[in-house]
Amino acid sequence: MGFYDNHILPHLIEHACGMRVVARQRAKIIPQAEGRVVEIGFGTGHNLPFYDADKVSAVIGVDPAGVLLARAAKRVEAVDFPVEMAALEGEYLPFENGSADTVVVTFSLCTIPDPMRALHEMRRILRPNGRLLFAEHGAAPDLKVRRWQERLDRWFWPKIAGGCHLSREPDKMIMTAGFSIQSLDHMYMPQTPRTLGYNSWGSAVIR
Repeated sequence: MGFYDNHILPHLIEHACGMRVVARQRAKIIPQAEGRVVEIGFGTGHNLPFYDADKVSAVIGVDPAGVLLARAAKRVEAVDFPVEMAALEGEYLPFENGSADTVVVTFSLCTIPDPMRALHEMRRILRPNGRLLFAEHGAAPDLKVRRWQERLDRWFWPKIAGGCHLSREPDKMIMTAGFSIQSLDHMYMPQTPRTLGYNSWGSAVIR
């Protein structure tokens, strides 16, 4: 990793992930988490303030970027439940089958190099009656917007945005990975460029 990835990109990610409009999306799903939670794409811990301490027994935050995890310390100290962090890739989770009550993934399926493999891992570690909670940006329904997303993906966006792709379809990927969608909502996030701001959020269970 070069200077940009180590010193500039983490600041950009922290700013983007900390925007109020993004926080409002997190607040729609994170309080639903319960029991032992595995969070994929933990980053700097932006989801932590939204967990319900009365429902969560522990959170294990997984992220391949150790430089981001190192920035999460203050948020970890501020919560009243145990938090562990692990510098791991979402495609390779060293957890037992059915060991998580809830799996959380927010604004990360866009970046994971092999999102389908990661989703199969999430399904594997989730207990039979557990839930996957998600909030992800992705391909817009408007053809003109989607064409621009595809252009940006081809031209330069993943190179400057830590591997982020704008034109993935998170809800379809989740269903293809063997989940049944329980709840699903979509919208363009306000005060956000449409190419970046089409958001899908909801919950799913193992099919």
